[in-house]
Amino acid sequence: MNNSHTALVIGATGGSGAEIAAALLRRGWKVRGLVRDASRADLASNIEWHAGDAMNAAEVAQAAQGVGIIVHAVNPPGYRDWQKLVLPMLDNTIAAARSTGARIVLPGTVYNYGPDAFPLLQETSPQRPLTRKGAIRVDMEHRLEQAAKDGVRTLILRCGDFFGPHAGNNWFAGMVKPGKSVRSVTYPGRRDLRHAWAYLPDVGETVAQLLERESDLAVFERFHFGGHWVDGDAMTGAIRYAVGNPQLPIRSFPWWLITLASPFVTLFRELREMRYLWRQPLQLDNRKLVALLGSEPHTRLQQATRETLLGLHCLDAVAAQPSSTQQLHGNA
Repeated sequence: MNNSHTALVIGATGGSGAEIAAALLRRGWKVRGLVRDASRADLASNIEWHAGDAMNAAEVAQAAQGVGIIVHAVNPPGYRDWQKLVLPMLDNTIAAARSTGARIVLPGTVYNYGPDAFPLLQETSPQRPLTRKGAIRVDMEHRLEQAAKDGVRTLILRCGDFFGPHAGNNWFAGMVKPGKSVRSVTYPGRRDLRHAWAYLPDVGETVAQLLERESDLAVFERFHFGGHWVDGDAMTGAIRYAVGNPQLPIRSFPWWLITLASPFVTLFRELREMRYLWRQPLQLDNRKLVALLGSEPHTRLQQATRETLLGLHCLDAVAAQPSSTQQLHGNA
């Protein structure tokens, strides 16, 4: 029997999956995680781990038995083999949701959009991507829309660039050197242009709040998450504040090197495709989300940046200003 307060998180060891799982646990949900090796010593003890592969339909279906939510937060690492893996994994999630009656949750991205939709992205903005990853993302959402016609419920929360203490591959990590003290910041765009950033703990909290409003959700729903819409000076300034060095050097991202190496390095080729996202202002219109929830969970930029740098092991936790006395989801 379907248990509406049990969620299966596919990708629970990743950035968005882990934060969504944590938010659901805080709100009294039971959470299952699908992982290839369920005996790993580093897995969270408050999650019920199921051994399985997102590419294996039978293993996904077995892990999904009795759940009310399936969070599809899995991506191939390092942008490798997207064209071979992404859509089959989603198809397995759709099949499992169809058999259990669960709602699918997909953390969405801005890859779906081409420059013609900028600078303000709304849920109804045309999706005409210029990149391979963008085309795959559009196909993912199209498949979910088609499944919704058969009653498969879906919730997409579209976000800007992820950052946070447990994020995986992301632009923020590329601005510093994970595991090392911050000696400089490499910013990928013009510092006078605003860009949309999504702090993952806020994303997780937003998903949890939306799921508690199930009676207000349509079979197929898209919401845009506003997050931090800040220019490069604000983001690099927050990093300077976190490390306590107002003179920290700010450098330009070496796009020329990425271009030269892209034929030989998969990651660089995929990054090069994303350059257009840094050449214009980019904002997500969250009015629909705020209309439903009343407000959007929002951690102050300085705190979010400090927590991210701590998670990347770029700050000394003892020397860093503690955040436990500050409000995690305040509006400041």
